[in-house]
Amino acid sequence: MEANSEDTPVGNSPAATPASAWAIHHSSFDSQQEHRPDLINDLSPGIVSELDSYPDASPQSQSPEAEYDGNWDSAEMADPFEVRMRFTAQLQHLNASVTSAQKAAQYALKYKDMDEDLHSCILEQLERNNMNTRANIMYFIEHFLEMAQKEKHIDYVRMMQRDIIRIVDAVAPDDGSGAANVKVVRRVLRGLQQKDFLEGRTVDEIEEVLKERETSAHDAGLSSPVNGDVEMGDAPPAQSLPTNGRALRLEKRQIEQRIEEDRERHKRLRENIWAIGAQDNAEVDKIWEETSDFGDDDHILAEEEFTEFTQAMQHSCPPKPPAGPASTRIVNGKKR
Repeated sequence: MEANSEDTPVGNSPAATPASAWAIHHSSFDSQQEHRPDLINDLSPGIVSELDSYPDASPQSQSPEAEYDGNWDSAEMADPFEVRMRFTAQLQHLNASVTSAQKAAQYALKYKDMDEDLHSCILEQLERNNMNTRANIMYFIEHFLEMAQKEKHIDYVRMMQRDIIRIVDAVAPDDGSGAANVKVVRRVLRGLQQKDFLEGRTVDEIEEVLKERETSAHDAGLSSPVNGDVEMGDAPPAQSLPTNGRALRLEKRQIEQRIEEDRERHKRLRENIWAIGAQDNAEVDKIWEETSDFGDDDHILAEEEFTEFTQAMQHSCPPKPPAGPASTRIVNGKKR
């Protein structure tokens, strides 16, 4: 017994060194490997071939550190329903500031694997919300496509190009409820055309449709109740008046909100009004489009301007008298 205790130290005795513990571990591992041929013989040939193709595979479970991937992204593990709900909330709270639009665009680009779902979310919010929210989403689309192009995620751009007619119908429908958004749609469409997101022919066709839908401010959605088509003749006056009062207060709040948002957008528009596209002859094309056609009035105006210019030149520059002979020249007031 004494010889065995001296040869094989166990427990936490001082004689147990790391080298001896390492040797004991390998001896137990070798004893397990001796039974491996018997285990392989019991397996089917198909499973054996699969095991041979993965020599590093082990039946033991890996540690969490081994399973962790340094390139793990939270977007891959996100819940699609949660992503949709958060993106919907961001669309509903859009305003005239660039920060809110950029935040929503960055969120959609972060979860670009769900681009189809998020794109359908934009369409649903355009069709369900009030006029101001639809206008904010319309302005958001322009910022969103810019950022998507910079991030080289063209799928969002293609889906917007595909559904542009549906988007215009939602923002400025033909029932007159979105008449105040017609100018918004035109401005965004021009911006998308200048940035080569839409073709000029498509914008021209939509412009023809918008001319038919443009009505007076009295027919706009802000001047009529949200549910104005509901018949309330059978309801008592005590029940109908509070409802109309709430609708009027809501409309007044929407009017004030729209005024503030338009003022903020006009300030930002002045900052970029001088910008010209990077295409060839972009400045010449812009001047050509802004210049009106040359007609008969222009001919008459040009002739009048030329006559005035000729008369002004004659009076402002009289001809100098010719110099006389040398004997009649006057020097210092004296004739020589």
